[in-house]
Amino acid sequence: MPLNSIPALTLAEAAKEIEAKTLSPVELTNAMLDRSYALNPTVNAYITITAETAVRDAQKAESEIMQGNYIGPLHGIPIALKDLYETQGVLTTAGSKILSNWIPQHDSAVVSKLKDAGAVSLGKLNMHEFAYGVTTINPHYGPSRNPWNLDHITGGSSGGSGAAVAAGMCIASLGSDTGGSIRIPSCLCGIVGIKPTYGRVSRRGMLPLSWSLDHAGPMAQTAEDAAIMLSTIAGYDPEDASSLDSPVPDYTSFLTGDIKGVQLGILRGIIRQPVDHEIETSLINALHTLENLGVELHEGVDISQLELARQANNTILMAEAAFIHQQWLPAERGSYGEDVLHRLDSGAQLPASHYIRALKLGQKLRKELLSVLESVNVLFLPMIPISAPSITDAETRSGDAYGTYDDLRSALTHFCGAFNLTGLPAISIPCGFKSDGLPIGFQLIGRPLDEGMLLRIADAYEKVTTWKDVHPDLASNQP
Repeated sequence: MPLNSIPALTLAEAAKEIEAKTLSPVELTNAMLDRSYALNPTVNAYITITAETAVRDAQKAESEIMQGNYIGPLHGIPIALKDLYETQGVLTTAGSKILSNWIPQHDSAVVSKLKDAGAVSLGKLNMHEFAYGVTTINPHYGPSRNPWNLDHITGGSSGGSGAAVAAGMCIASLGSDTGGSIRIPSCLCGIVGIKPTYGRVSRRGMLPLSWSLDHAGPMAQTAEDAAIMLSTIAGYDPEDASSLDSPVPDYTSFLTGDIKGVQLGILRGIIRQPVDHEIETSLINALHTLENLGVELHEGVDISQLELARQANNTILMAEAAFIHQQWLPAERGSYGEDVLHRLDSGAQLPASHYIRALKLGQKLRKELLSVLESVNVLFLPMIPISAPSITDAETRSGDAYGTYDDLRSALTHFCGAFNLTGLPAISIPCGFKSDGLPIGFQLIGRPLDEGMLLRIADAYEKVTTWKDVHPDLASNQP
């Protein structure tokens, strides 16, 4: 398979060809490994490529399938993992110097599920150090670069996951989301990313950043691909105290293309301010498209606590991250990047009263959102109010590109953290490009355990738009 054909192949398409025995898992894996080796020196999506085990697992999958033992749509599919998921016998760094030699003895819960489904892991993906940042400018492994313009950031903390999927260096990936870390790089890299309901996917074996806020979830080219991934990794885990004991549907069964009568709530003034003008135009166009598909728009929804939510989410994150990192601080202070160390030190100084107040605000906001979601099926929000800044700009922390926002972090997380704080499911969906060629996305928020509705709307939108069919031209895109 030629390198330039891989980015156009979705998980669902590859699965159908593999099931029909018209596509070899071994050939697909080798082609994707070739592409990953060719592109990784510039995109820097991978920390570790596990070529030997990937080929072995692809050969095993191919043998099973040829013998008539096809087990499902992930059988023989090359995927990749954010480097904070424990993988037995494979280096797991969490993007850090501290864990630069750590080889776990067990697989995380989601990795076990993917293996059982026959997926082939190509390796471990770059990320912001310890998942504590939104740029994936990693001081130890280098920055991941946005495939749409290699001078620009991918977002984070799952930046390698976003870059790898967008660049065709894996067919799908896993990320994690504590304040937007699945959705931000999905938006900036032009792919689909879903943060499921808190507890819908086990976090056992996922290195924690914040127990109260961490979510595991898939990142993929399309809503259908994300649905396939989520159907596999979701489910109750008695060894994860936060895991929800609720049946897991086949999320692809929701993808009917019919969204007539869906009630879509739009927060008062949220599209226009403070959002880049080109992004605002794309969001309005996306709403018109959804309305033409039969969605009923409910404008002017009020949520009184939303403006405080990002600050509360950040307070909880800072306090819990500081506690988690007591195992390494102060002995390993010199091993942390400057930005992460600063946040950990700040978190250690937070008064307990601030943490408790933030938890209480989260409870109030969740109650308010659930009340709003009784009258509408989903909420529509911008995903990110700016396009991906350059790596240079992000490193120098210039404020010129961030409009009314204090800093890059607040700009990228502005519309995200409230839904970690409340644990509601959220999805990022591509909806266009700015004049500079960088992707734009919108966000949908759903009721608890209603990921199927989010995927249904995303899939219907994809069916009548062309954004999913556009891929970055890496041959002519050099830093």
